Amino acid sequence: MTKWVAKGLRTGIKSTRYPDTLEPAPGVSPGRPAGTHLDDDESGARLCGLCPTGALEAEENGVAVLLDRCVHCFRCLRGDAPAVVRWEGDYEWAAIEREAEDARRRLGRAFGRSLHIRFLDAGACGACMSEARQLNNPYYNIHRLGFFITPTPRHADILLVAGPLTDAMRVPLQKTYDAMPSPKRVVAIGACALSGGVFGPSFVSAGGVGELLPVDVVVPGCPPPPLAILHGLLVAVARKPPGPLRSAAPDAG
Repeated sequence: MTKWVAKGLRTGIKSTRYPDTLEPAPGVSPGRPAGTHLDDDESGARLCGLCPTGALEAEENGVAVLLDRCVHCFRCLRGDAPAVVRWEGDYEWAAIEREAEDARRRLGRAFGRSLHIRFLDAGACGACMSEARQLNNPYYNIHRLGFFITPTPRHADILLVAGPLTDAMRVPLQKTYDAMPSPKRVVAIGACALSGGVFGPSFVSAGGVGELLPVDVVVPGCPPPPLAILHGLLVAVARKPPGPLRSAAPDAG
């Protein structure tokens, strides 16, 4: 035990510096496609046809990306793609789904550094929940930011949901939300929770959590990396600005 303590003192603090500064370490994000200018309309149409979830949208000057539908299949970046999309390596992906106009859902400044989060798997494959669990490890250490995980919805301020909302999870999800005290917010993470992803809408799942609950903040990705989820939590308490859910094709030049 003494050796472990000594090693820890020699190593020092290794937690990410985000959100105080951007995290430059490699591997913290897989990146994601962005709107791309294309001179050839035919290539753009063929490129859109490769996307299994309809995340690419043809425009007059190229292709736009509907970020809530992207499942990171990389078909638009390699393989049989007639052209490739622009790729961005950022991780501040969270966007505002709707403003919390209802005072019962609006989180004031008092919640900015004292927030309890309840995770709920609404039928996910496990990838998003695996990424979300990393937030509690020493590298991300969300406790330093005043975020804490709670096992009970009665202590939760934010409901963090992953998955396309399967029929079997409709009642548990609604009961969890109803048990949370006001004010409260809902943060949906991953393409499945936003749009259904590759699983929905179908005969056993919805096209996203928003079909049942009032979602406030969405975090695209399949799965979103831990820093993207952390950005979503910071957006929920107005400590970080949100990003867009659609990346348009830029003009030439």
